Formats: sequence, C-alpha cells, structure tokens
Amino acid sequence: MGRYARITVRADQMGGVPCIRGLRIPVATVVKLLAAGYGESEILRDYPDLQPEDIREALAFAAEAVDERQLPVINPA
Repeated sequence: MGRYARITVRADQMGGVPCIRGLRIPVATVVKLLAAGYGESEILRDYPDLQPEDIREALAFAAEAVDERQLPVINPA
C-alpha cells in the first residue's frame, strides 16, 4: 500500500484497525457511510473532527486495500 498521511494504525487503538488521523473513527466507518448514501457534508456534520481530505483519503485507502486482495464475488447465473 502507498503511504497515507491521514490514516493511522495503532495496536492500542480500536484493535489496530485503520483510523483517521489517530481519531477513534475507523476508515471503514467513513466508507460505509458513503456507501449508504451519506454525502460528504452529512458526514462532516456528524463527525466534526473530520476534514474533507480525510474522507478522500479514506476512499483512496479502501480502494487500494481492495485492489491488493481477492474478494469473493457472486456472479449471477
């Protein structure tokens, strides 16, 4: 994976899952909110410690994470 200035992974925080800037906000939470249809402004309102750049970097981080591993996909018959 590339280097991400806004993503931190600490064994002593949130079980070592990737978080935003040392905050207790997992990257996965941000990505799930976007997938659920929340807009950037809604996420920033609900998580005032986040910045727009955090959301963009969370998406880039998640995209690279998915790109580096094989995921099971069910193809319709």
